[in-house]
Amino acid sequence: MTTFPNIFRPLDLGFTVLPNRILMGSMHTGLEDRKAHERVAAYFAERARGGVGLMVTGGVAPNEEGAALPGAGKLSTTQEVEEHRPTTKAVHAEGGRIAMQILHSGRYAYHQGGVSASPIKSPISPFAPIELDEAGIEKQIADFANCAVLAREAGYDGVEIMGSEGYFINQFLVTHTNKRTDDWGGSYANRMRLPVEIVKRIRKAVGDDFIIIYRLSMIDLVPNGSQWSEVVQLAKAIEAAGASIINTGIGWHEARIPTIATSVPRRAFTWVTKRLMGEVSIPLITSNRINTPQVAEDVLAEGCADMVSMARPFLADAEFVNKAKEGRADEITPCIACNQACLDHTFQLKLSTCLVNPRACHETELNYRPTENAKKIAVVGAGPAGLSAALVAAERGHHVTLFERASEIGGQLNMAKQVPGKEEFFGLVDYYKRQLDLKGVTVLLDKGASAEQLVRSDFDEVVISTGVVPRDPEIPGQDHAKVLSYIDVLKDRKPVGTSVAVIGAGGIGFDVCEFLAHQGVSPTVELDLWKQEWGVGDPAITPGGLSPEGPRPEPSPRQITMLQRKAKKHGAGLGKTTGWIHRASLAMKDIKMLGNVNYEAIDDRGLYISFGEERRDPQWLEVETIVLCAGQLSDNALAHDLDRMGIANHVIGGAFEAGELDAKRAIDQGSRLAATL
Repeated sequence: MTTFPNIFRPLDLGFTVLPNRILMGSMHTGLEDRKAHERVAAYFAERARGGVGLMVTGGVAPNEEGAALPGAGKLSTTQEVEEHRPTTKAVHAEGGRIAMQILHSGRYAYHQGGVSASPIKSPISPFAPIELDEAGIEKQIADFANCAVLAREAGYDGVEIMGSEGYFINQFLVTHTNKRTDDWGGSYANRMRLPVEIVKRIRKAVGDDFIIIYRLSMIDLVPNGSQWSEVVQLAKAIEAAGASIINTGIGWHEARIPTIATSVPRRAFTWVTKRLMGEVSIPLITSNRINTPQVAEDVLAEGCADMVSMARPFLADAEFVNKAKEGRADEITPCIACNQACLDHTFQLKLSTCLVNPRACHETELNYRPTENAKKIAVVGAGPAGLSAALVAAERGHHVTLFERASEIGGQLNMAKQVPGKEEFFGLVDYYKRQLDLKGVTVLLDKGASAEQLVRSDFDEVVISTGVVPRDPEIPGQDHAKVLSYIDVLKDRKPVGTSVAVIGAGGIGFDVCEFLAHQGVSPTVELDLWKQEWGVGDPAITPGGLSPEGPRPEPSPRQITMLQRKAKKHGAGLGKTTGWIHRASLAMKDIKMLGNVNYEAIDDRGLYISFGEERRDPQWLEVETIVLCAGQLSDNALAHDLDRMGIANHVIGGAFEAGELDAKRAIDQGSRLAATL
């Protein structure tokens, strides 16, 4: 009997039966826009092979005006049908099912031809949309229906109508963006005409034996959003119009509340979907921050939904469902919800991939094929780069010895996991421990490796992944007793005073501030505390689900000032989709941020600073503790020793380049190197 009985109950839709209750939610990877049809097919086929019950593609526009960007993927002509057939054929060959998401951007379109209910510019696009007239609205509805017909012709098993996240349909639903006074505005009955008519028209066009998923925004998290009574009214109307399934959408893209970042508690919004259970008779899907089989099982067992949507976990591990079914949940590569290689890449117009799985979206060019010549390989350093290199090399059949001078594997992951909001890193380190055991890597802890030792052991290949060391900021008096490094704080847990100056405003500086500004329970593991901190309320009380009181974070136990030498904004190098979250979180904790700072001296009084090249406004920050987070340098002494001895070696991760160090680059380097050894 499976460990997860609710996940593996089939779901009968009448005309078809889904084999389990897991939906792979829509993700835009960028492969679609590059017309990389064979790569798209390989990407989805691998996940169909992994056992997921139903997949949804990234958003496809029904017409040019609905496209997110000029040239973005659309399906409006019979010629474009052929571009989709390789994907549907590949998925069906693996026994899978796939629906195509129809996404109309509306005022979120990043071009001048966007259209919407009213000509109100969004905060995430520089272009105001064109207000549609009656004929224009009719054209959009007809284009949705045409797109669905073409999707069926292309071989898809269904479509998902994107009615949430602040896109076109959402823009008609709420007074925040719909200022019309005709039959498409004003009363809610008028404002919901568009989605209802779209579903009706699609059902009539495609027939009864085709899946129609409607993605319904259940909590908008924007001012003047939908009330709960309106959500229920719409859900019932969507069911009556012919939808097969209702999927849960959370928040608009312009909302200033995080919804899928790693600092959001797991299953943070399943309570919203659960409230709709029983109001309609068609299946409901819940979503957002569900990333393990156990979380999915619990959500289903508690009656929160009929099905669970997970998106990024399938970037992390295409075999997620099969591993869960086979009792190998501890072998699933965990999604840590970091956004670094998926959403950040999407919003930078780069090809998406995954921090913990560099093969994601690169299935046709990055493969770990068995070696024909097993080698004896030494990997020195068990941080993200070394771990990925060791595991891929071992998977391919090499004999790998991993040296680590610390008492545990993980490198800087072990400091990251101490930070409130980054608890997912605990699971990542545990995953690596399990994989090292499964793949037979010899792990030597508390064991640094010298060049002489490596030479004596006669390794065929040596990989140097010794990481980084803190940069010396060269501040007069920095050897004072009140000065600590970020390692002292995060790893060694040395005492920190109630008034603190943090020197450095990069990722580590932000992590240290988060660590010092929280005391007791992390909001990421306590949903009520997180909702209070960010001001998430009840859509039955406040339209849009924003708390009437606004954000109410627990006060910081310390007075903290974060400083940097640069004049630009703090955290400028943080992730594109998460940087604002980190800055907002610290602002809510009243952390003071100073830039363009010169560090003049440290003594018993604290930190003496001035500003700019003129060294103006000199002053003492009278603090009890000063924490140095002033950057990092590559720790590549071992590589230099080997070079001097004429011993070939491969340098990766922080040892290769310390600047803007992140696990994404380190894991990618380690994996790609090991794939070639």
